[in-house]
Amino acid sequence: MTNFVRRFRLLCPLLALFALSLPYNGFGAENVAEGVKVIVIDAGHGGSRFPGATYGNIAEKNINLQVALKVGALIEKNLPGIKVIYTRKTDMHFSTVLAEDLQTRADIAHFGCGDLFISIHSNAHRNSEVRGVETLIMGESSREQRANQNALYLNNQDELLDMSDQQTAAIVRAYIQNLQFTYGEYSEMMARLIQEEYVKLGYQNRGVRKQPLKVLYATDMPSVLTEIGFMSNPEDLKHITSEKGQKEIAGAIFRAVKRYVENVNRALLIDNAATPQQPKTQPKAQPKEQVKAQPKEQVKEEVKPKTPPTTVKRYAIQLMASVKQIPTNHPELKSYRGKAWILESTSALKYKYCYGDFADKATAQQHIEQVRKEFPQAFIITFDKK
Repeated sequence: MTNFVRRFRLLCPLLALFALSLPYNGFGAENVAEGVKVIVIDAGHGGSRFPGATYGNIAEKNINLQVALKVGALIEKNLPGIKVIYTRKTDMHFSTVLAEDLQTRADIAHFGCGDLFISIHSNAHRNSEVRGVETLIMGESSREQRANQNALYLNNQDELLDMSDQQTAAIVRAYIQNLQFTYGEYSEMMARLIQEEYVKLGYQNRGVRKQPLKVLYATDMPSVLTEIGFMSNPEDLKHITSEKGQKEIAGAIFRAVKRYVENVNRALLIDNAATPQQPKTQPKAQPKEQVKAQPKEQVKEEVKPKTPPTTVKRYAIQLMASVKQIPTNHPELKSYRGKAWILESTSALKYKYCYGDFADKATAQQHIEQVRKEFPQAFIITFDKK
């Protein structure tokens, strides 16, 4: 059992009662601080039990596998320092029970000490005109927050956690809250990079979306699930089943991986380039003759309880993060030298370099596109200000 589960059992009695019904693998987020060494590629669905969406004689499981193998091959060829692990390389399933099948995929990632998990899927919708690409990360959309009686897309219905159940929702929301302090920001960065590469190819961008997907919940590392197109749309289906289209999609995912690795490694290089912190100067001891004798009895002053300071929720834009602190005028901060400020956190990359102090998210959103011209991985965060 993980420390994460132990902590939440103390904080949330519901977790003790229902943790067994929602498997969770917690290996911690320290691997983020060690760089990207192992990438896990998951071809969604598989085998006779879980073929995924099927249109005519075309099954989603086969499209996912073909693209997954192409993505892995590109990483192995062009990023030789990174090990690729495939959850499957053939048409197979791991269990006749969907929850167990998804858990096994997460277990493969954990046992392989994965640093990044990418699950590849093809989408489907009852409306054949719906098309485009999107990438999902663990979280709740407004629909799930309204109890999620219906899946956002038909293709994900069986793979969503049941957020209409209050007990399940309490556990999952505690987990999502913990993501803010571990690796959630890296999942979001990877998802955004994938979408950016899709857009460069002219694909219809459906954006980065949050959903409480079982496989992302079970996978304790930066994780994304990318939907490469809609099988229910004739144009998308033709593209994702063609050799040219699959190579194009695989190339986009690979380029996003490469940028993600560079961003993470860049943070570690910042650590290496950081100016060592000077040890704190110890106060000099007074000469013995100057030390005055203290009276044996002292009048105790009445200690009044302090009123805790009030805090307000504010917004900022995170530029980057590093293991150890660097000065705010460091060259890596580019044109934001002297403008950035540091927010300390409990995550693996402890020091967050932020820009701005905004009263609301809408105001921060007005600045983020300009910031991303220099820091593509930048995103909006919240913090408490006294």
